[in-house]
Amino acid sequence: MRDFSQTGDDNAMKYSISNRKIGVAAAFAVAILAIAIPALAQSEGLSMLGNLTKGEWTVKHRDGSVDSKVCVRTGQELIQLRHSERGCSRFVVEDAAFKVTVQYTCPGNGYGRTYVRRETDSLVQIESQGISSGLPFHIAGEARRTGTC
Repeated sequence: MRDFSQTGDDNAMKYSISNRKIGVAAAFAVAILAIAIPALAQSEGLSMLGNLTKGEWTVKHRDGSVDSKVCVRTGQELIQLRHSERGCSRFVVEDAAFKVTVQYTCPGNGYGRTYVRRETDSLVQIESQGISSGLPFHIAGEARRTGTC
């Protein structure tokens, strides 16, 4: 004769293990989404900068230092005026219709925080500060489209 009470325990154990696997898988999926959704938001942002007129822009510094020129293709070139290297990580602090604030870190060369406010598609106000090559910097000025590049 077969002992059905043992079979019932086996089924209960299988059911319990199955539920634990589902719980672990669900927790893993939630963790992946918690990481992926902010990453998607970061990569799809900064549309205000993307709407700026492409071409050569001249940055007039309020402190009287020599004007600088930037070739704007995506608008994001205005974020890292003192860090032209690639490979810097960025964190979008504010992404609004007329202004953005981005904090970035360039391994081995410092970091910065840049605020850009759009007045028109060819005129923006910029404020940026941070550390570059071991020295502090502060940029305040306006950038205006001045030609093609």
